[in-house]
Amino acid sequence: MAASRWPQRPPILFLVSLFFSFIYYAVAFEVPILDTDYSRQICSGMWGGKNAYINVTFDSVSQGQLAMVIYEWKDERYLGKPQKSDPEEELPRIYVCTGTTQAQGYCSHEQLGQFILDLPEGTSVNQTSFWSATVELSSNNTQTLPTSALSTSSFWDDPDGNPHPPKSQYDSPFRRDLLPRQSTPMPTSGPLIYKEPLHYQVTKTGFYCVAAIPITLNSVRRADTDVKFHASYKGKVLFQNVFNGQLPATDYPKVNFYFVLFVIYAIIGGVWGWFCYRHLHELLPIQYYLSGLVGLLVIEMLANWVYYRFLNAHGRSTASTAFLIVVAILDAGRNSMSFFMLLVVSLGLSVVRESLERTMLKCQALAGAHFIFGILYAVGIVELELESASALILLIFIIPLAFTLSGFLLWIMYSLNGTITHLRARKQHYKLKMFERLYYILLSAVVVIAVFFVVSSMSFSGRLAEDYAANTWKTRWWLLDGWLALLYLTAFVLIIYLWRPSENNSR
Repeated sequence: MAASRWPQRPPILFLVSLFFSFIYYAVAFEVPILDTDYSRQICSGMWGGKNAYINVTFDSVSQGQLAMVIYEWKDERYLGKPQKSDPEEELPRIYVCTGTTQAQGYCSHEQLGQFILDLPEGTSVNQTSFWSATVELSSNNTQTLPTSALSTSSFWDDPDGNPHPPKSQYDSPFRRDLLPRQSTPMPTSGPLIYKEPLHYQVTKTGFYCVAAIPITLNSVRRADTDVKFHASYKGKVLFQNVFNGQLPATDYPKVNFYFVLFVIYAIIGGVWGWFCYRHLHELLPIQYYLSGLVGLLVIEMLANWVYYRFLNAHGRSTASTAFLIVVAILDAGRNSMSFFMLLVVSLGLSVVRESLERTMLKCQALAGAHFIFGILYAVGIVELELESASALILLIFIIPLAFTLSGFLLWIMYSLNGTITHLRARKQHYKLKMFERLYYILLSAVVVIAVFFVVSSMSFSGRLAEDYAANTWKTRWWLLDGWLALLYLTAFVLIIYLWRPSENNSR
């Protein structure tokens, strides 16, 4: 299955020039399909429309005959027929029509060599998303044979039902710009002779799968041997969404999302700069730090946007990996700097005490650890495949960051309580009001994080389920990236409004 994968720190002018160098160059998302067991079915979410389609192309070395099907996941329940057996015994479904399965009554003679579709009474193939055919690949070593001599490999005899989606691959340099006017029609009789890419029009948004099962020819033996002839193939499945580019459909919303965040932070930066200019001679040290953080946020959002534009235009490469590390460093640096600033402010630095002494070293150590774990997490959520990654690997990326994040939040809340108690005892009401508001902002953020942690855990706990990718491909980016970025934006805006430069700074 094609799932989502899903950056040296360049100056801002370099990022802008880099973006304009590839903004008009893009190709489609492409995944290999092979005759090995876990590469015979390729699936991907797709944003459907007038210009969206799937192309399946086989290399010249491919030979033999295949049973092929292309379909949208909502119709998966109609693929294959349950075996006739004892009701208490669960057997795998029968997916491909062969001479044996025909004799057993699972399919008709006209369906030989094709996938079996178990449609409800009164429902025709045209009312579903299925395209199914026997495909004959060109070869000098084979000949077209009666389909009654066909049998299939045991790949689709999975005791759990449909095969688990294979690992996705994105490093193909293969390019093509083919857009046939209409989908390849199903043959009325006999196999479909492969001459050009098989084309499937995608008019509706959904999760689409391409499956190709080699057919063994029982009546043909290889020269001077008793080995049955078995089809072999190697090809590419090209998913052309309504947008132009190599990003999987599940990741494409990030392009617009980070562009919007870049614009928002740029506006915030402009407004903050105006306040700083108006009260230039009254600025506090914390406001200088906040000014640097605002600038870092603008650069980070721009880098994220350009990174996904780059990935969409050029695909995965050494350059995209380097770019990803840059983005990860910016993201981790922003988070660590934000929590560090909140912590030292909560401890009362420059408000109730002149210095933090040895406590400052502990704050810096926690910030450094959070920075490192943040880089690992940022790289991991892009590089890992949730469906195939082990729970241990996921925990390695998530748990350390969760510990440092929890450490920051607990320490900040504890310190805030102490500072608020101190200010209340000294009856410094103006400062007390600011710190109380900061406390409520952070407490609300903790509650939101806890709620989303439960929601995300419940969602990811089912990542090994057969229909997990089909049900979550549209929203997975939001669970991984979107809501955290939006939460940070909300908390950041509230905090900088609270600590904005004003004529009351000296108070």
